[in-house]
Amino acid sequence: MSAQPDRAPLPADHPLSTGATSTSPLVQAYRGVRGATLPVWFMRQAGRSLPEYRELRTGLGMLDTCLDPALASEITLQPVRRHGVDAGIFFSDIVIPLRLAGIGVEIQSGIGPVFDRAVRSAADVDALIETGTLRADDAALDPIREGVRRTVAELGSTPLIGFAGAPFTLAAYLAEGRPSRDHLAARRLMHSEPDAWARLLAWCADVTGAFLRAQLLAGASAGQLFDSWAGSLSRADYARHVAPASARALAHAHDLGAPLVHFGLGTGEFLTEMRDAGADVVGIDYRLPLDEASRRLGGSVPLQGNIDPALLAAPWAVLEEHTRDVVRRGRSAPAHVVNLGHGVPPDTDPAVLTRLAALVHELGADEATGAGR
Repeated sequence: MSAQPDRAPLPADHPLSTGATSTSPLVQAYRGVRGATLPVWFMRQAGRSLPEYRELRTGLGMLDTCLDPALASEITLQPVRRHGVDAGIFFSDIVIPLRLAGIGVEIQSGIGPVFDRAVRSAADVDALIETGTLRADDAALDPIREGVRRTVAELGSTPLIGFAGAPFTLAAYLAEGRPSRDHLAARRLMHSEPDAWARLLAWCADVTGAFLRAQLLAGASAGQLFDSWAGSLSRADYARHVAPASARALAHAHDLGAPLVHFGLGTGEFLTEMRDAGADVVGIDYRLPLDEASRRLGGSVPLQGNIDPALLAAPWAVLEEHTRDVVRRGRSAPAHVVNLGHGVPPDTDPAVLTRLAALVHELGADEATGAGR
């Protein structure tokens, strides 16, 4: 059932090939090089916290917006213009590749992704696989490729990060048929029918891996695999039943040479497994201090994170002190990209993010000159 893509290098006009983004602070940090600028971007920086986003989305469904190249590009660019961050992340949704593979799914207001049917047995898994899969060169991905190309043309020397959901998070949605607090349906399938579970995870890995690869080939300078729900797992279950699928997803992009980030929420107990799945950078949520994360990883890998999103609503002095602490602890890693430990809450004041990005750049400049030591 493998849908492994044909192998090819990045195009000659790719921003990493031309050098447009290869020396950017973000790409350099992702490659383990500390420069004069401490890079920063925010997960979910494009979205409901921005009034220009809300105005643009009026009357439009989420998935339809993601599949409109012009709209997806404009939404991706909005926070880069407003906040002065060091990267854009392509505006999409983790279920987009599932829809493009033929799976019936809608985003329902106040609920999230809701599927036509849940996948809870070996027969359900077989029916899902029969529906189809996705390859990076499929025409179904043309809107994604066009959205990336438009965005990259506007960003210039600012890199674009590709976006994809990790196999477990996709499988958790599929097994439940909608969002879940504890992901019991997925974990039950994992243990009651492990062969079916392995087939489901492999299918999810190939679909989301193709989605990520298509973005990279179209011009994204890095890729991030999001595992929003892996924190519901034990370390043993993650290592045995999930990590191989995450490795399979990331393998779709390894040959391209673009840096790859692996982020999970509540995954502090298995950071080494996430790194060993094939990540160049490990994203750290808000629960674990960066110096402890670096220690667990043997000081071997650049880190991304991990400002607590809740503090975006705190008094500025509180947020500033926390940010300074995050940056200080991040010095224990080979390199650090400042980010949140999860996404921007929708009620965040955009001015806070703009001020926060400026603070990170100031702290990076102080560090480069020795003033911050």
